Amino acid sequence: MRFYMPTDVYEEENCVVNHGADLAKLGNHALIVTGSHSAERNGSLHDVTRALATHGIQWTHFNEVEENPSVETVMRARDLGLSRGCDFVIGVGGGSPMDAAKAIALMMRHGEADESYLFDAHAKTDPLPIVCIPTTCGTGSEVTAVSVLTRPALKKKSAIPHRIFANLALLDGKYLASAPRHVLANTTMDAFAHLAESYINTKATPYSRMCVAAGVREWARSKDVVLGKREATAEACVTMLRAACFGGMSIAQTGTSLPHGLSYAVTVHTRMAHGKACGFFLRNYLAEADPADRDAVLSLAGFADVDDFEAYYRATCGRDAVPDAVLALAVQDLMTNPAKMALAPFAVDETVLRRIAGIGEAG
Repeated sequence: MRFYMPTDVYEEENCVVNHGADLAKLGNHALIVTGSHSAERNGSLHDVTRALATHGIQWTHFNEVEENPSVETVMRARDLGLSRGCDFVIGVGGGSPMDAAKAIALMMRHGEADESYLFDAHAKTDPLPIVCIPTTCGTGSEVTAVSVLTRPALKKKSAIPHRIFANLALLDGKYLASAPRHVLANTTMDAFAHLAESYINTKATPYSRMCVAAGVREWARSKDVVLGKREATAEACVTMLRAACFGGMSIAQTGTSLPHGLSYAVTVHTRMAHGKACGFFLRNYLAEADPADRDAVLSLAGFADVDDFEAYYRATCGRDAVPDAVLALAVQDLMTNPAKMALAPFAVDETVLRRIAGIGEAG
């Protein structure tokens, strides 16, 4: 067994400003990678630029990362960073900016390569230094080696084969305070999917399950916030962010399983939010699992059974109708990924995948 988690993680109030010196050790000119607006609204961008300025570090801001970032976006950011002389990358936001930052840091190291380098499993993985600062509570990308990108021309979304960990992750729950409830619902559902899929996984070990157990306990503490039954206090924001980080640590050891694999086609073809799309398949995935494993996860999360979880999913994320044609495409896409299918610790064939996808079921 092995537990590998090379990212240096700090979690504290005013974390970014407190660790400006650690940012300064990574280079002289940062490419800050964000979405269009949220990093400004939640104060994280201000904290990053303040920390850099305090230590005399220059920065260039790229704020064009979309949800489910595309390879084209990665290449535009790469070109901007190179033109400005950037020598490290800071990803600020949810999974999209952080995943993009990893790919951008790789491509900045290989300035003459085209986008095919991203998907070349035999190419060298040697990115520029990377910092991840999460401002949502789902992806855990700050502590995973995964970068998921969309290829619009192919209508495909998948992880690149390069394993890229951030050098440094800075966690501060205050950035969640302004997040709308639907964002908390979608992102915390992603975190729960990470935790459940890591526990119910052929690569699960006592060490990965240690992270799952800690993460699910933290996750359960804020269910009432996501349900709208109480306010998102500072403490609740920290617990949600910590649960997502534990989820990231968990899947860094095991990888995600079938719900994530099925979700990609749904996000591409229906634009459903990523966490919501993963949760769409989670009830039926849990139903297929060994009862002892299933009950261990559900009990830690405070759910009586799979239907109790499903009621929570509907109350927080809603269950949108997805055309059977899209679900069938998700199944066919996953059938071409035997490595992902092998992570489910039960027999999987097309019939099982169609059952997990809920093909033919009413919404």
